[in-house]
Amino acid sequence: MIPSLPRPLMQRLGLNAFVFVFFVFLFVPLAVVAIFAFNDAPYPTPPWMGFTLDWFLADNGSRTGLLFDAELIQSLGTSAWVATWVTVLSVGVGTCNAFLLERFDFPGKNAIALLSMLPLVIPGVILGISILAFASRIANFADETWGLELDFLRPGLPLVILGQFCYIVTIATLTISASLRRFDRTLEDAAYNLGASRAAVLWTITLPYLRPSMIGAAAMAFLMSFENFNTTLMLVGSDSPLTVLMYSRMREGATPVLNAISLFLMIASALLALMLLWRKAPERAEGH
Repeated sequence: MIPSLPRPLMQRLGLNAFVFVFFVFLFVPLAVVAIFAFNDAPYPTPPWMGFTLDWFLADNGSRTGLLFDAELIQSLGTSAWVATWVTVLSVGVGTCNAFLLERFDFPGKNAIALLSMLPLVIPGVILGISILAFASRIANFADETWGLELDFLRPGLPLVILGQFCYIVTIATLTISASLRRFDRTLEDAAYNLGASRAAVLWTITLPYLRPSMIGAAAMAFLMSFENFNTTLMLVGSDSPLTVLMYSRMREGATPVLNAISLFLMIASALLALMLLWRKAPERAEGH
């Protein structure tokens, strides 16, 4: 159908109904979690028992709010620490991968590009188990053969970072490669003709062009690492990230403090998205 022609009434009603149902399905569970973070009841679900801020601010024998829950705050910091390392590694290696796949031709390039996509289709649990088994075997071999204690290959945060990095770097590579593929290389050629060095061209022309995609890849990497559960559960040690701690508390019997931390994460994610949109607005204006 030509876009300028009016659509039939049933098509418009069907499209509007689909959009409405989709957003209801998407946002109603989030709204319920946010509302019941203020419920004056010892459970995180209906019915509504009255308004309270205890699940954020309380510090007494019966209730401990989010701000005074040391274990929850520590797990939040652990998740942020892991996500920071995963983000730095994923963006750094992803940028190198993008240049390798987009700027160089070598035997087996297509096979390498295809194999690098495999972590995206492997279930997170399988990926975590595979990394744990492989790392543990190497650690046991080093211990038995040379007497070396390779603790970073045992379950713990280093192994969590490695496990998350294995698939998040693929997403960073795809994001940055797409931007690099659209880059006009005549800009680099002009700089070379004017006497610029390869390092100067990379630092002043290519990387500034890739900066928006690198920032976007960093934001995605951080959020994906922060919310990851399946791979993390297989590799975690004594220091539990937030998702693992929340899972264990749900099994023991949840309180609305989990709704409170969920609301905090929703607000933080929304602010991060708004910051990215605000940053992209001037760049789009400059592009026009």
